Amino acid sequence: MAETNASSPAMIEAVGLSKFYGPFAAARDISFSVNKGELVAFLGPNGAGKSTTMKMLTGYLSPSEGSARIAGHDMFTDRIAGSRHLGYLPENGPLYPDMTPHGLLNFFGDARGMEPGYKKTRIEAVVELCDLTTVLHKAISKLSKGFRQRVGMAQALLHEPDVLVLDEPTAGLDPNQIREVRNTMRKLGETKTILLSTHILQEVEAMATRVIMINEGRKVFEGSVDDLKKVRGDLTEAFHKLTGAAA
Repeated sequence: MAETNASSPAMIEAVGLSKFYGPFAAARDISFSVNKGELVAFLGPNGAGKSTTMKMLTGYLSPSEGSARIAGHDMFTDRIAGSRHLGYLPENGPLYPDMTPHGLLNFFGDARGMEPGYKKTRIEAVVELCDLTTVLHKAISKLSKGFRQRVGMAQALLHEPDVLVLDEPTAGLDPNQIREVRNTMRKLGETKTILLSTHILQEVEAMATRVIMINEGRKVFEGSVDDLKKVRGDLTEAFHKLTGAAA
């Protein structure tokens, strides 16, 4: 993991982000930043507002209040410029099941306006990084969930983004698949800024430089893994305490 310090530039910024659906607040006044080279874990129980916040950060959902910036670009007013720096893997990321991984990557390379030579080089690079060689020309509909997650990761990495926003990249995977995806994220953490939503607390302890936790749409904790442990001496118990669940 790349070292960070207080003077590192903020690559992900949430400023007072809120999203209302009538009287219901899916997210309320959430503010934080992620500096260059950090891998920050984004935690919370189901329904806490993590995916909503990530969608606002990436420009896929407009906030009711507040703003989001990626690499200094406002994702509401300057989304195209911000998206050039961003790789986003939503939970159960949408793929085209009739395409092959190679066809999908080629399609997204064209959609991003990549020059043919650069596109070819980048497809080869992400195929190697995400270990897709053996399934490169199989229909995505025929792939295991682990391979589909890796295809989604390859798509998010294709344009060499500085910033990655990953929403539950290991959800539903078996232990071997989790290990493979985790190893990929460790490699990425050497050069990228990453915001990672996960329910697997072992991943947080093994990889995260910092933790942000939300509950019922509000931020309830921000600090290091060691600071989180101090809440209750154990990550699982701290999670229970901060999210209001019975210990």
